[in-house]
Amino acid sequence: MQQIVSKLNEAKKRKGMTLKQLAEASGLTQGTVNKIMSGELQKIKADKLEKLAAALDVSVEYLLGDERNDVAQDNESCLGIVKIACISPDVKVGDCAYNAERIIAEAKRAASKNARFVILPELCITGYSCGDLFFQETLRTEALRQLKHITDALADTDAVVAVGLPLTGNDGRLYNAAAILCRGEILGVVPKKNLPNYNEFMEKRHFCPYGGANTAVRLFGKEVPFGCKLIFADSLHPEVKFGVEICEDVWVADSPSIYHAAAGANAVFNLSASNETVVKAAYRKKMIEMQSAKNNIIYAYCSSGMSESTSVTVFSAHNIICENGECLGEAKPFTTGYAEAECDFNFIANERAHLDKGVSPEGYDVIEFQLPLNGKTTRVYCPTPFVPQNKEERDALAERTLTILAYGLKKRVEHIRAQKLVIGISGGSDSTLALLVCQRALKLLDRPASDIQAVSMPCFGTSKRTLRNSIRLAEAIGASLKQIDITESVTQHLKDIGHDFAPDVVYENAQARERTQVLMDIANACNGLVIGTGDMSEAALGWSTYNGDHMSMYAVIASVPKTLVKALLRHCEDASKGELKQALHDIIDTPVSPELLPPDKDGKISQITEDIVGPYELHDYFVYMTVRKGFTPRKVYELAKLSFAGKYDDATILARLKFFVRRFFSQQYKRSCAPDSVRLGSVDLSKYSWRMPSDVESAGWLAELERL
Repeated sequence: MQQIVSKLNEAKKRKGMTLKQLAEASGLTQGTVNKIMSGELQKIKADKLEKLAAALDVSVEYLLGDERNDVAQDNESCLGIVKIACISPDVKVGDCAYNAERIIAEAKRAASKNARFVILPELCITGYSCGDLFFQETLRTEALRQLKHITDALADTDAVVAVGLPLTGNDGRLYNAAAILCRGEILGVVPKKNLPNYNEFMEKRHFCPYGGANTAVRLFGKEVPFGCKLIFADSLHPEVKFGVEICEDVWVADSPSIYHAAAGANAVFNLSASNETVVKAAYRKKMIEMQSAKNNIIYAYCSSGMSESTSVTVFSAHNIICENGECLGEAKPFTTGYAEAECDFNFIANERAHLDKGVSPEGYDVIEFQLPLNGKTTRVYCPTPFVPQNKEERDALAERTLTILAYGLKKRVEHIRAQKLVIGISGGSDSTLALLVCQRALKLLDRPASDIQAVSMPCFGTSKRTLRNSIRLAEAIGASLKQIDITESVTQHLKDIGHDFAPDVVYENAQARERTQVLMDIANACNGLVIGTGDMSEAALGWSTYNGDHMSMYAVIASVPKTLVKALLRHCEDASKGELKQALHDIIDTPVSPELLPPDKDGKISQITEDIVGPYELHDYFVYMTVRKGFTPRKVYELAKLSFAGKYDDATILARLKFFVRRFFSQQYKRSCAPDSVRLGSVDLSKYSWRMPSDVESAGWLAELERL
């Protein structure tokens, strides 16, 4: 910043201009030019810098110099996660000076905690419950004077602050308005569009609704943008854009937030004064969550607190911050009046980039500002995004998941009139889950579990433990069972192709393909349907043998990530008894392995998948953040460090993420021709849900990780 100021003064000296002449030539006020040229401001808005550059006959690039790189780095380092605070300050009704000091103190407190947006209630400078005092010029004039005081007092505060006050427009009408402040400037003023006239305060008695086009209001010698169709945008961080509405605006069907979102806002801030009744809080929260969800936005709602007049009603300081329908922060009624949340503008921008809201956002003006957004965050995303942490929620999800999978398989069985469900069982978690879904599907069809033809196919790598578990599991549910040792047939095949039996990819994949051939032929013989046992985590990494375990006639658990597989099995174990319960318990405890290499000298599994690819909980996290959230590799890495703090070190996370990116891109060809499967949720890698060229390059994604 100092470099810019120095170059501005050098250019001014060369031109021989006074500050007054520079102000006239640039169209800026002399006060603003004085602040800029003296270095008093820590940030200069882009439009002002352009005007000064034009007046001094220099380029913006010249003025920025090396600082252009700083701007780029700031833009790159920002994760798009910004803290928002909604605060209901203590007020004295009608005492604007007292209220202003409380507003200043609360805004500074929030900013000191890294809040970059601070929303305060409707009419908070005067107090909402002033009634006919709004007709008094004394109150309105004092409110305006205190707005100037608040603006000046927060000039060195790195936050956008939204405050409410009564304001007379250039048209002479009195409006219930929100002033948006940033670093000593009033960016714009948003008047209330929809005024309630059904409650005890009868706003239409005091204020005019605003439904016109954007215009301006003159404040403190300057024309300030005024209107309901204003979008405020951070020029350094394009995803950080917001609109403003006031209280009743959100309660009506034709809410301004619909149009704000269509005009590009990723957040809407609501300055409110919602009184409390015995049933209103729950409805209010649901409404804010719905508004956030249906518009795919961040919605921050700040309401008046308990210090308002209680002549006829009570206010509760119920403040709510939602992101895409999820409540991230809440000050419950009659508590602190302070809600804060780190909201992901980047996620919202990704989410909304491909949506057509069907609304024409005509007549909007964009007002730019600049704020330093910290590249670091303390927001911790759940390390198991596919599995709820709460047991009650987890059990409910498990039942829904198993039901969806069972009904999907039921329909396919009915359609092709399959006599048998043919499934290879290994004693591992995936084939176990697929077998249990088969059992459920047949139960829906009023058919016996014996219509499942389970096939155990031991070979070079099969351990006694998994072989035993596969047999006891099939017997416990009443499935028909075949045990076919494929060692001899695989050995003959390897001899036929001249293989030396060294444990390599051919040695391993020959076993997987032989198993698939056996299953397909058995299905042909009994008019059966071969059920796939591959899961979504394996699909993400391409961790399957092409035309081996990669292939089936119906991939029943293809949309289930590995972390959810284990959770579903635990749910089934809890509901089971006897031999089935014991078998499930041991299967859940068995390490994930394809068992394609011989066991160790003690007969134990020697090939542990997670020793090779890394923890599946990391890969499930990566696929969720990449596919569902659309985050960059760098952001996934930074968030993973927080989510898995204390469990995995940074080097492990980075190495596994690089592995994930390489495999995710290079193995798309397997996903492009996978069998049919039922979609479970918003993350699905089937050929119908995730569409990516099979020969796409990963270089750009990996390059970002190499720069870390």
